[in-house]
Amino acid sequence: MSSFTPHRAGRQAGQDRFPQLLRAEWARFRAARGWALAMAASVLVTVSLGLLVAGGARTTCVTGKGEGPCPAPLVGPDGTAVRDKYYFVHQPLKGNGSITARVSDMTGQMRLPDAVPGVRNVQEGVVPWAKAGLLVRQSLQQGTPYAAVMLTGAHGVRMQYNYTHDVPGGPHNGPQWLRLTRSGDTVTGYESDDGKTWTEVSTVELTGLPETVEIGLFATSPGALWDMAKAFAQATATFDRITVQGANGSWRRDDVGVSLESDGRTPHHPGGVVESGDKLIVTGGGDIGPATVEGGLRADLMLIGGAIGLIPVLVGAVTFVTADRRRGLSWTSPPVAPLAAKAVVIGAVAFVTGLVTSGVVIPAGLAMLRANQNPIQPITLQTELRVIAGFAALTAAAAVLALGLAALVRRAVVAIGLVVVPYLLASAGVAPWLLMITPAAGFAITQSVPTFAHVDVDPSLLGGYYPLPPWAGLAVTCGYAAIVLGAAIAAGSRRS
Repeated sequence: MSSFTPHRAGRQAGQDRFPQLLRAEWARFRAARGWALAMAASVLVTVSLGLLVAGGARTTCVTGKGEGPCPAPLVGPDGTAVRDKYYFVHQPLKGNGSITARVSDMTGQMRLPDAVPGVRNVQEGVVPWAKAGLLVRQSLQQGTPYAAVMLTGAHGVRMQYNYTHDVPGGPHNGPQWLRLTRSGDTVTGYESDDGKTWTEVSTVELTGLPETVEIGLFATSPGALWDMAKAFAQATATFDRITVQGANGSWRRDDVGVSLESDGRTPHHPGGVVESGDKLIVTGGGDIGPATVEGGLRADLMLIGGAIGLIPVLVGAVTFVTADRRRGLSWTSPPVAPLAAKAVVIGAVAFVTGLVTSGVVIPAGLAMLRANQNPIQPITLQTELRVIAGFAALTAAAAVLALGLAALVRRAVVAIGLVVVPYLLASAGVAPWLLMITPAAGFAITQSVPTFAHVDVDPSLLGGYYPLPPWAGLAVTCGYAAIVLGAAIAAGSRRS
């Protein structure tokens, strides 16, 4: 009994000691003007750079009325910015029915970097996400619900619907039979190698389909991706063995979403269809899917200075530890307590710093973009709050990581090299994979536009590309912070 009582008393004393340490560390932080100035500098740098970008952004587009402000992005059924441009050969379908056809051939053209300066280099070929197949949709109005089963340039058979959804079928790149059926609001896509044995690709519900829909054949192709932009590309598909059940009208032809030259009359890269016997040869360009780049400026661009703004935070976190040693102070209690207290204080201060930064620059920057008539990617309140709070969490995790590194190696440059440098390299298009394996992965939490597997994008931060999903990226940074802080506590325990 006598040996047990002092143990409890010592434990209780340790528990009482930690709140005292927190208060002491907080008092030290408040008393040191330099640390407060470092946090203020972080806010000032990030907000200034973000608003500078927002204030200087001016986007213009050439439309049928000439050059002027770009229109607002086209929005799909779930509020995502989308592209909806293709050539459609179709018939009205009243009630239930189906369409079956074989895609016997798929070719195309695409523009590649000029071999001779000033001479357009257009070659035969299709881009990986060129699409040709069968489509049913509510109407020809852009942005309306649809479902399609298709053959792609390099991703086999797919069934896609409502722009953001993609279901893989077989890995076919040669001739392929396709079938699309409609029963009420239910649309089912099938594929077949011989037109006899059919395999279901997927079934989807398009809630609220009207009694009469449009059903038919389509072709489209996103641009060839190079130099962080998309150049001209189109796809041409040959359809034969075409049968339609439930519709018996004549074929209608529409170049949906085609843009016009500045004269307001001439189509820009128009599609078309050629009838040859029982074949329909359909050519189209554009895309049916999410508009990850073309949908407008992104909210996360307002945090473009976030990496530079983290530098004062990281330096402040390091000096929060090294200042004690420069003054010759020692920790008289077990190292876990003072170092943990420092981590709580610097983490909380950094979180508030990041929250103020993102809470100011994102709404203010978006307001400036709108005032200058720039198109903006749609962003939900939930996503905006995730970006704001996520940047604050990233700032806190980076600060705790820097504090742990300071306890081990006492150098701010190490934290900057692990967090800031990989981000800057990835922003320049160098080694984007660093955002998967370094603490800089946490910047993914600021991603305001999702990355979709069925849309090819340039692997650049300026284009909104992050190799990890938002929460996974933040988890990498938090993992680094926890491991390094734990190692610093363990090392301190051994020294004591």
